[in-house]
Amino acid sequence: QVELVESGGGWVQPGGSLRLSCARSGDTDSDFWMGWFRQSPAKEREGVAAIYTESGNTVYADSVKGRFTISQDNAKNTMYLQMNNLKPEDSAMYYCAAGLVKGRILSGTYPYWGQGTQVTVSS
Repeated sequence: QVELVESGGGWVQPGGSLRLSCARSGDTDSDFWMGWFRQSPAKEREGVAAIYTESGNTVYADSVKGRFTISQDNAKNTMYLQMNNLKPEDSAMYYCAAGLVKGRILSGTYPYWGQGTQVTVSS
């Protein structure tokens, strides 16, 4: 069993930055993909970025490449999403997910999810 708790969301002006954190507890030894997903009322859920806990390999959605960076601190059992040059269209509830994914990494099904943290980008 894996528990995930997100933090770091908030309000920021366009062009600003935020760093999201996802703290993992419970099973902290298993290796699998951990990812960030977002959803706003007007859009379907979108996979943003993911990282494999053992190798550190990463994948990104085209919409965030060059602006977002996913990373992890295994000693702290925490995953991060550094978001730079934020745009209004990045506004959404951001969720972290983890586990043995069924399907593609950014669009598949993950067994474990956090409660989400809201990101609002507006002037």
